[in-house]
Amino acid sequence: MTSSSRFHLLSEDLIEDPSTGLVWARDAGFFEFPLSWSEGLAAIADMNRDGRFGRTDWRMPNRNELRSLVDHGEKRPALPAGHPFRRVFSGWHWTSTTAAIAPAYAWYVHLEGARMFYGNKRDFYWCWPVCAGTDVLSRTGQQKCFDAQGRIIDCRNTGQDGEVRAGRPWSLPRFSVIEGGVVDRLTGLIWHGRGHLGEPVADWSEALAAVDDYAARSGHRWRLPTIRELESLVDAAHHSPALPTDHPFPEPVDTYWSATTSGFDPGWAFALYLTKGAVGVGHKKSPGFSVWPVRSAIAR
Repeated sequence: MTSSSRFHLLSEDLIEDPSTGLVWARDAGFFEFPLSWSEGLAAIADMNRDGRFGRTDWRMPNRNELRSLVDHGEKRPALPAGHPFRRVFSGWHWTSTTAAIAPAYAWYVHLEGARMFYGNKRDFYWCWPVCAGTDVLSRTGQQKCFDAQGRIIDCRNTGQDGEVRAGRPWSLPRFSVIEGGVVDRLTGLIWHGRGHLGEPVADWSEALAAVDDYAARSGHRWRLPTIRELESLVDAAHHSPALPTDHPFPEPVDTYWSATTSGFDPGWAFALYLTKGAVGVGHKKSPGFSVWPVRSAIAR
């Protein structure tokens, strides 16, 4: 076994990511051309029937799994420098996770600059197979399955996120209210209990300054969360907001700044769109996003 960057080359066709335990097809363009969502799921089922590369546990990655590959500081593709993958297309790649806000759509990740939104399941995008399990990444929260028209269907043999439910199960209850904040027992993060810090009028520099000021006044080490930390709050089974049903936050809003600068264009920073559960970017000098302080992070 040889290594490249953070990845291990298991064979000419298989790459292990030891940070998650997942094993990826080395050829990200394995299917040669874009597929509809249903075609992608069917093509991966064929891989399992054929025992492709000696494996029968292939699946379309869920949104947490696919975004685990992303390096937010890189672009074209937004993968770690020195990665060993072949034919990585800097475009949209499907996940197995249906968009709760629009079930005829599924989440996809753009590997040019690491944004995540949702696309019509009948459209054609890339599909990157993954296999093996992980107890590092958590589940997305999705528990149902949907067809290309957005109708609920039986999950059996679909290969969808709602059937596979790959990842570490959530702690129940998920949140605990403490003095001065809310603990997410899944991640160990402590969040500002209100769901935001003031009105959503801050540009990125003002957002950083507002959190620093709040930390000084409160005596706690509050900071602006990374985009991965913000996204960890998302429950893919819900929308408006895309938070678990037992969340205790009284005033969640739509859009939050993260502390993560875009590697595609450093004049922009990543943001979480909480109504949908999407990950986008905002121009650092443009006001309008909210600030949600966090502290006591487990290294991620």
